[in-house]
Amino acid sequence: MHYLRKIWHMGAVFLLFILYRLIPETMTPYFFGVLAFIAVAIDALRLRSPLMNDLVMAIFKPLMRASEVKGYAGTTFLLTGVFIIVLAFPKVVVSLTLLFLAFGDPIASFIGIRYGKDKIFGHKSIQGFIAAFVVCLLITLSYFYVREIMSNRLFVVSLISGMIGALAELIPISKIDDNLSLPILSSLGLFIVFFFFGLL
Repeated sequence: MHYLRKIWHMGAVFLLFILYRLIPETMTPYFFGVLAFIAVAIDALRLRSPLMNDLVMAIFKPLMRASEVKGYAGTTFLLTGVFIIVLAFPKVVVSLTLLFLAFGDPIASFIGIRYGKDKIFGHKSIQGFIAAFVVCLLITLSYFYVREIMSNRLFVVSLISGMIGALAELIPISKIDDNLSLPILSSLGLFIVFFFFGLL
């Protein structure tokens, strides 16, 4: 079930959310750009150096999929995706997308693996989709409620946002890693919805 990987994913992405909220907005593109560059550089180096790859695997193998041993790690795709959305989208969109990434994605995966009997796309299941929808809905609802934003349309916007998060987790885009496609699709969908409802 890769429990350790899921816990690591939740903790690491939630930390990215905290840092994104704390770092001055003008500095966030530089900060996340450096993180993405470091991740890409380390992956590129280890894939060209068996010795370095063995060293990285000795430390991180419990957190990595078998496909990542000789390919780019999910973390590299994730940090690249986060860097792109930080550059392209406003703070409220990026903040919610990071929370979707931190909790919606791993919880959907857990529920899908454990209880997902009705498959939709490949290993994706209806049960995982529903889990992602509920988590992303609750995240949006809580985020806006605490900040007293969109009060008169809170539930409708939260429902639509939950669906966006669930669809971004569900829909495969060719062979693109979902750690890259999920933040971009979520941010694009949230941006359109929030613009339509006058939040942006």
